[in-house]
Amino acid sequence: MCRNIHQLHNFEPPATRDEIQAAALQYVRKVAGSTRPSQANQEAFDRAVAAVAAATTELLDALVTTAPPKNREVEAAKARARAEKRYAG
Repeated sequence: MCRNIHQLHNFEPPATRDEIQAAALQYVRKVAGSTRPSQANQEAFDRAVAAVAAATTELLDALVTTAPPKNREVEAAKARARAEKRYAG
């Protein structure tokens, strides 16, 4: 999985539209193999980002869980600790 795409489900507050859009953009970039499409591919790229964002929103709205919502700051601190350990030394 792409490290730039983060879990969006079961957070308080819920994922924002911007977070969903950013995840969709990262996914399409990864699949397309480029960060910036050519002019000839821009329309297809933009449609794909919109479709992935819509599917992500639909998925997040439909998911249910009994687990308590995660705290964004706590999860971010855990991710920083993992990264620090991974890149140390």
